Amino acid sequence: MQETIRPSKKQRELLNFIDGFIAGHGYGPSYREVMRALNYKSVSTVAIHINGLIARGHLVKRDRSARSLEVVSGRTEALATHAPVSAVQEKWLVGQLNARFDDYEASPTDQKYDQLCILVGALSVLGLHDAAVAAKTRLKAIK
Repeated sequence: MQETIRPSKKQRELLNFIDGFIAGHGYGPSYREVMRALNYKSVSTVAIHINGLIARGHLVKRDRSARSLEVVSGRTEALATHAPVSAVQEKWLVGQLNARFDDYEASPTDQKYDQLCILVGALSVLGLHDAAVAAKTRLKAIK
């Protein structure tokens, strides 16, 4: 396998969304769901970005069927290029996420749920594994 090239900010956003979506639904998102969640203009744009991430080794398709995308195991932690998150920052982030959960529960929409999936995936990328597990549990409970 070729050396994996670090993803760009936009690619990390896509990977975070896919990872969070899988955590919340148990299967990968459709290209149309990716398009709506990340405000891409067309499904073909999504396909180009996903094919690029597959070629770079960040994503795999289990087979040729729909919803078979997977973020390559172990890559999520390697995507972070930041200083460690402090306890104060973690508390703030978890508070912000809980506020988003409360907002979703007050008036659920597909877009709010997709945003929650992105945020939950971001917790893993930031190395906040305990918070990510708790958020994934809450995400599964509301869907």
